[in-house]
Amino acid sequence: MPATTLSNAPEPSRTDPAVIRNFCIIAHIDHGKSTLADRMLQLTEVVEQRQMRAQYLDRMDIERERGITIKSQAVRLPWDLDDTSHILNMIDTPGHVDFTYEVSRSLAACEGCVLLVDAAQGIEAQTLANLYLAMENDLTIIPVLNKIDLPAAQPEKFAAELAHLIGCDVSDVLKVSAKTGEGVAELLDEVVRKVPAPVGVAEAPARAMIFDSVYDSYRGVVTYVKVVDGRLGKRERIQMMSSGATHELLEIGTNSPEMTAAAGLAVGEVGYLITGVKDVRQSRVGDTITLMKGGATEALGGYKDPKPMVFSGLYPLDGSDYPDLRDALDKLQLNDAALSYEPETSAALGFGFRVGFLGLLHLEVVRERLEREFGLDLIATAPNVVYGVTMEDGTEHTVTNPSEFPSGKIDEVREPVVRATLIAPSEFIGAIMELCQTRRGSLQGMDYLSEDRVELRYSLPLAEIVFDFFDALKSKTRGYASLDYEPTGEQAADLVKVDILLHGDKVDAFSAIVHKDKAYAYGVRMATKLRELIPRQQFEVPIQAAVGSRVIARETVRAIRKDVLSKCYGGDISRKRKLLEKQKEGKKRMKVVGRVEVPQEAFIAALSSDSDGPSESKGKK
Repeated sequence: MPATTLSNAPEPSRTDPAVIRNFCIIAHIDHGKSTLADRMLQLTEVVEQRQMRAQYLDRMDIERERGITIKSQAVRLPWDLDDTSHILNMIDTPGHVDFTYEVSRSLAACEGCVLLVDAAQGIEAQTLANLYLAMENDLTIIPVLNKIDLPAAQPEKFAAELAHLIGCDVSDVLKVSAKTGEGVAELLDEVVRKVPAPVGVAEAPARAMIFDSVYDSYRGVVTYVKVVDGRLGKRERIQMMSSGATHELLEIGTNSPEMTAAAGLAVGEVGYLITGVKDVRQSRVGDTITLMKGGATEALGGYKDPKPMVFSGLYPLDGSDYPDLRDALDKLQLNDAALSYEPETSAALGFGFRVGFLGLLHLEVVRERLEREFGLDLIATAPNVVYGVTMEDGTEHTVTNPSEFPSGKIDEVREPVVRATLIAPSEFIGAIMELCQTRRGSLQGMDYLSEDRVELRYSLPLAEIVFDFFDALKSKTRGYASLDYEPTGEQAADLVKVDILLHGDKVDAFSAIVHKDKAYAYGVRMATKLRELIPRQQFEVPIQAAVGSRVIARETVRAIRKDVLSKCYGGDISRKRKLLEKQKEGKKRMKVVGRVEVPQEAFIAALSSDSDGPSESKGKK
């Protein structure tokens, strides 16, 4: 391969693209992705035995505690086959529907994928969604059944199901046990044989795709790239094609699995870049990197910006933490490109941010990371979706927060709709249909994957899914059903805004947009809950739920009754009556001027009970 010299830069060692294989592992939560990655690290001896630990690539405490992968991790593995040394770049991806964006970015950096399925459970809805994503990217798919050592494993049955889905022979489905290591070496051989080598032009101007980036408090932004054309060397000046920003490459190298500096990266190689930049906005995921001098003119395509599905307000408990929350969200957005946010204020909660998430688990994980990694105490308002409102005079409004819901004559309210795919044993069809119908769903189709497993496709309003739909689905199907959903557009619906009034004043944090049929139930539930949470005052406090000017539910926090007669020992009844009348007047005056202070604990309890269901069940979708 002819080498072109680069001025002011050491000659990068050039790896022949023919020996490189870029692949990722896609699977459902708990089907053994991280365990399989552990066996691969041990088998290729890139991690010493004394340093090895379970879930080696899961770096976050939350990932290890919950047993879920949140961040994709790339690692370079050496592997010999037929007397040739190969380089395998493996990316371990998340399995949860809320982190599909992480998966889509990983797929863009690969030529093949290992489809991992639990031999005791079969393919799940979210794995099916990621499989279709891999097919759209024209990736070579290697079907693998894991956990064949389990007593409940049915490898023959699920191998036939996989072969039917992908359109391959049953004999092509590999059988491994990530726990014992059985079949893992054969899987790596198969990756080398089947996954095509990366294709790129070595002599063309350098082009590298950013597929991930993280923020390091000591070294600044660490950018993960796949080199598509040309090559990048240390100390060269590079340019970000979307922003035009230029930087000097201070360090370039590969992950094997810890950061290992190198002289450069050539066609097909996956590695990291450090430029010393501290501004997180200068390294956007999906951007193309080229050289400042003699660089490429056309950027690489293949990325779609994620659309937030669920919105929630995040407010610091202490108002002085607002700048810290903004900095934390900035840094977290680099680590999680699917996160979007904008400032907002609330009369009840002060200054905060309206944050967009891809789903409820995403919301839960982001909130937990902000509290753990940045030491913040936060209140999250109840999650809601984006609505479109058309007024009778033709004006359009986009509502991401119930407080933005317009007053006046409304012509139409539109809500987002998703197409949900549910996979479950056929005995639960009736229970699933009943649940979906109560959530305003309409059946779009049904297919039998095998004799006893069925796939149901429903059109459902997103607002009906974001609260407790998944928990209800799991309880009705004894944990066997799996769910995946994707947005399909909007539909008009009969929606109203329910306001909660304390002592006649609206509390914007408790407002919600709900379907007309469910407004009464929401009002009663919130009023009852607040009656228990709000401390008693010296005067009676009415708690009302109202739609517009019409009150639909009411509870009352009774006044604290001070015993003014305690000092009267006997005596005339008129004296006692005089004291009681005086107290009554004072209470009436206090009721007029008194304000109800809602304690922070009441806000947290009232708002979190809807949004923070059993976190483990949400984590294990």
